[in-house]
Amino acid sequence: MSAHRYFQLDVFSHRPGGGNPLGVVVGADDWSDEAMQAFARWTDLVETTFLLTPTTPQASYRVRIFTPQREIAFAGHPSIGSAHAVLEAGIAMPRDGRLVQECQAGLLPVRVEGDGDARRLSVQSPRSRVLTCGIDAQPLLAGILDGVDLGALPPAFVEGGRRWWLAEFASESALRAWQPDHAAIGALAQASGSLGLCAFARCEGDEFDLCVRAFPAGVGIVEDPASGAANGLIGAWIAEAEPHGTLARGYTVSQGREIGHDARIVVRIDADGAVWVGGCTRTMVEGVTRWLL
Repeated sequence: MSAHRYFQLDVFSHRPGGGNPLGVVVGADDWSDEAMQAFARWTDLVETTFLLTPTTPQASYRVRIFTPQREIAFAGHPSIGSAHAVLEAGIAMPRDGRLVQECQAGLLPVRVEGDGDARRLSVQSPRSRVLTCGIDAQPLLAGILDGVDLGALPPAFVEGGRRWWLAEFASESALRAWQPDHAAIGALAQASGSLGLCAFARCEGDEFDLCVRAFPAGVGIVEDPASGAANGLIGAWIAEAEPHGTLARGYTVSQGREIGHDARIVVRIDADGAVWVGGCTRTMVEGVTRWLL
């Protein structure tokens, strides 16, 4: 049995228990691929990450990210949560307000702003590109969105660390009330090699700018309470399609309310097009895990 420090976190948390859960194992250099996958399956969280020694001096730490089914190259909430665990465990300290995460998607900077419960961490999303756009870009997409009053931007298939179909709804209320066909979204994900569909709408109140709902059927999840990578792709799509719009330099997202969560995600977009996705993270459980390697 091998003992390692373990964190269970609430990422993009607007209130305790409102964000997206994440498990983090510290110092997992002695864990095999099979042990990591088995532990991630056992935790049954959306993702579990494993902190390791970096392979390059440019990186502050290295992370591997696992869903219960498989390893993935990048995801937003595991990146934010892993950086939180790095700081809490004293593995690395920010330089000029930044950490550098090494993962399968490359070296990604993480901004560190503030302290304590008010500390906000933001990861720079991998650069994205639009693969195709339009409601008729994929026959399955048209069926899923049949009867939906769409918003200003056309649906788009966007790649950047992950692949997602994006669709803007005409109203926040319509998106929050939507009951999608999850089997159809799963078929879309399988046919296109994507995670699934992420829908968004511009908010009608002042507290948030965007409402987001994500359906990553491609990894066996019905609905995600807080999606960093998907929100990064939405930010890039909005900045490209509306470069002079009110959201082109950033906005605040509400996600997860429909499934009992209350995540707050902050998206910032630099003048050069770099997209940063961030928020606050809370440590909910801290202790030691003993896993047979």
